[in-house]
Amino acid sequence: MKEAKFGTKSIWAGEKDQLAFGATQVPVVHSVSFGYDDMDDWYEVAIGNKKGHIYGRNTNPTVEAFEEKIRILEGAEAATSFSTGMAAISNTLGTLLHPGDRIVSIKDTYGGTNKIFTEFLPQLNIDVMLCDTGDHDAIESEIEKGCKVLYLESPTNPTVKITDIKRMAKAGKAVGATVVVDNTFATPVNQNPIDLGVDLVIHSATKFLGGHADALGGAVCGSKELVEKIYHYREINGATLDPMAAYLLLRGMKTLKLRIEKQNQNAQQIAEFLKKFDVVEDVFYPGLAEHTGHEIAKEQMRGFGGMLSFSVKGGVDTVRHLLPSLKYANRAANLGSVETIVGPARTTSHVECTPAERAAMGIPEGLIRYSAGIEDIEDLKQDLEQAFQALPKDLAVQS
Repeated sequence: MKEAKFGTKSIWAGEKDQLAFGATQVPVVHSVSFGYDDMDDWYEVAIGNKKGHIYGRNTNPTVEAFEEKIRILEGAEAATSFSTGMAAISNTLGTLLHPGDRIVSIKDTYGGTNKIFTEFLPQLNIDVMLCDTGDHDAIESEIEKGCKVLYLESPTNPTVKITDIKRMAKAGKAVGATVVVDNTFATPVNQNPIDLGVDLVIHSATKFLGGHADALGGAVCGSKELVEKIYHYREINGATLDPMAAYLLLRGMKTLKLRIEKQNQNAQQIAEFLKKFDVVEDVFYPGLAEHTGHEIAKEQMRGFGGMLSFSVKGGVDTVRHLLPSLKYANRAANLGSVETIVGPARTTSHVECTPAERAAMGIPEGLIRYSAGIEDIEDLKQDLEQAFQALPKDLAVQS
């Protein structure tokens, strides 16, 4: 029998071994501990020689099903989970980096990640080099100087810039670096970084994987050796995924392919539609032919994703008038849900940063992040149209 396609895997993968009592859905196992009558069996499970669970901070059947599903969807040897996406990032970096090490990354990472690079890692005597995103020659030059970890996002949050993952992974491997990619924006539907030479793939499962804005979670996928090290760091430090959250993420992932395909389509049409308004200064979406990373994205992605951003004339004043007028969009600090979600970077992805820090990263105060939902596209277009038309005339002139 041929290997199942992605849509089938998203429904069935990782669940069979966790079903019980004839249930067709993975149960939510809330038990903190798991008991054993046989002391020798207990010991063998406790030291990892035998399959099973001993304590909820370490492993859990519902959580294990989620980990197995994302492992299969990313084509990895192993996966482990976390309480949030930032826990996945911080625990991974905490595992891989030690005082005196050097990490190379890009300037356009998510705001929380950027804070780790600029605030926390330097306190541990870890050298951090942040390069201009998209300047592959400059990134390679810094990699050649040596680094323990090469950390990338593609597409980036919120400017949706693209990095040539295969090229950068090759450069990282040449100096013995562990190559890590945050694949949250792309999802395994649109991109599989491991196939491009990456060692570890990170997800904020809260976003597109869950897809319903009702569960926090994170995941790391990669080689068995690396994931076991990260799991050990996480089990001791305690950033454990809650079993109820794991259940909700599993439920959401069953429709992952359907949702992402629709969000890809909606984001593409919204990006093209936004260009008609004079108040819109620029639209950032890798599916646009004029996007600087369009050709690379075509090579390494199967779809351009459900995320876009755009900047408006008038900056924050325009944002204040525009966003409240939208009827089919949540104004919130989240993304990847079935509902369209909008918000400026200053209150979403980079709220932790100062205006000066955002400016240094090329993020204007008038940048709006737009997470396309699965609504009917004509409704989303009409909603944007009426919101732009409602702007005070001294702020904008519609085309």
